[in-house]
Amino acid sequence: MNLNGKTKAANTYDAIVVGSGISGGWAAKELCEKGLKVLLLERGKPLEHPTYPTSTKDPWQLDHRGKLTAEDRKNSHIQARHYSFRGDNKAFYINDLENPYTEVKRFDWVRGDIVGGRSVLWGRLCYRWSDLDFEANVRDGHGVDWPIRYKDLAPWYDYAERFIGVSGNRENIPHLPDGIFQPGMEMNCVEKDFKQRMAKKYPEVAITISRAANLTEPVKGRGQCQYRNLCHRGCPYGAYFSTNASTLPAAFATGNLTLRPHALVNRVLYDAEKGRASGVEIIDTESNEVVEYYARIVFLNAATLATAHILLNSTSDRFPNGLGNGSDQVGRNIMDHHKGAGASASVEGFEDAYYFGRRPTGIYIPRFRNLKDKHKDFIRGYGYQGDASRGGWSSYTNSTHLGVELKEAVQQPMDWSISFGAYGECLPYAENRATLNSSVRDKWGRPTLNIDAEFKENEKAMQRDMASTMGEMLESIGYKNVKTQMNTSFPGNANHEMGTARMGRDPKTSVLNAFNQMHEVKNVFITDGSAMTSSACVNPSLTYMALTARACDHAVKEINRLNL
Repeated sequence: MNLNGKTKAANTYDAIVVGSGISGGWAAKELCEKGLKVLLLERGKPLEHPTYPTSTKDPWQLDHRGKLTAEDRKNSHIQARHYSFRGDNKAFYINDLENPYTEVKRFDWVRGDIVGGRSVLWGRLCYRWSDLDFEANVRDGHGVDWPIRYKDLAPWYDYAERFIGVSGNRENIPHLPDGIFQPGMEMNCVEKDFKQRMAKKYPEVAITISRAANLTEPVKGRGQCQYRNLCHRGCPYGAYFSTNASTLPAAFATGNLTLRPHALVNRVLYDAEKGRASGVEIIDTESNEVVEYYARIVFLNAATLATAHILLNSTSDRFPNGLGNGSDQVGRNIMDHHKGAGASASVEGFEDAYYFGRRPTGIYIPRFRNLKDKHKDFIRGYGYQGDASRGGWSSYTNSTHLGVELKEAVQQPMDWSISFGAYGECLPYAENRATLNSSVRDKWGRPTLNIDAEFKENEKAMQRDMASTMGEMLESIGYKNVKTQMNTSFPGNANHEMGTARMGRDPKTSVLNAFNQMHEVKNVFITDGSAMTSSACVNPSLTYMALTARACDHAVKEINRLNL
């Protein structure tokens, strides 16, 4: 029932995009630029570039100096598990009390609640996947085969990189393909020393500056990075890629975009006679009004678990277990990168050196495990992220120093240290899944999710190697006070959840085809993390962008061929 009284025609568009995060913003841009009238639905609050509430405030201008309160931690107790949830950006995150879910096993579901979603909050690292990743499942028999290979996505990686701006260096590493880069950020003196020492001792281990969607040169409508390292607040300069600063302005410039915030998509509407989706049903999060919108095609980009939720809740006589779920794969195969293992060391000999500014990214050691040799304890691999730095005045915030003694102490930089943590690949396990829970309802009366996912022995064995290998390398190149750690994260905490509506070649074992199109409902496309068939060990967001641009191109061609 359409309670707002508008006619169906007034609520009809060429395309509906659900979710305004990284992939949803890209879908809106691409479809608008191809001439479609697009409705972009976002459950979160409005957030307009460049007016981010705390982006230019000094610490003393922030409530509680930017720290979280007990009330913050109560209302957003899941979000508070993640380092990125802070007092100066807490308004960007979801209220967990209003949006509960059941953790059959602990799962840290980190969610934005704003236009732009996690594109405002992401870590910005941009790495291309290679055929080492796209062929992994078929090579070792875990999961199903990807229906695409690197050559299918390479031109779309080019396309995405040109638009968003990626800083980095070309390294000629086959399993970490080079792209179209702006100049990479500079390593500091200790990081350069680390790279030189490693080249002598471990020539097979590559080291590069991170490839990041932080601009080192301006692009149209966006300025270059100011090295403030306040990305988590939103960037008024547009110096990193976000929906708000990049794809949304491009979509609006066409005159084809309608943006509706406070729009919680409840289900996809299915027309059994036509065998296709006819639109979506939303709940207005402010008024509780239920509204239906209609379109020729629907792009689901609500993020992995929210997209699975929408599909599972979209039941009909044709799809009693959820839209397009004849394979029983919707909600299954949840993956996330595992992190928390690595090592650190102190570095001597650079006491007269320091650095300028606050670089917003670090250095990267690409995967070197299971490339040619086979590790005895685990398959797949991991990459290290890290940096070198000197401690400063903040190290004295809990000091017993007082008066002149404290003033003198904080003027002297502390020792150099270097640290690395690894991100490792998680295998696709069918039993890692999300299911609907009608016994627990959210603020708007919707059934919620049960999430039952865990890292298994392959990931745990990899964690052990992450810590011990980095410790051994730091010691062997002569660094001091080496400490290893293995504080394994829980699924979700890497913010790279994937896999609940995977791509595949066979409709019996997958949800989407090679163009991110549902096997069973041809006018529904999914290009967020749900679509991923394996997880690789590198950050996935650039791949979401490339997949989205490619799927949009295919969808519009199919419309023009009268196939949709």
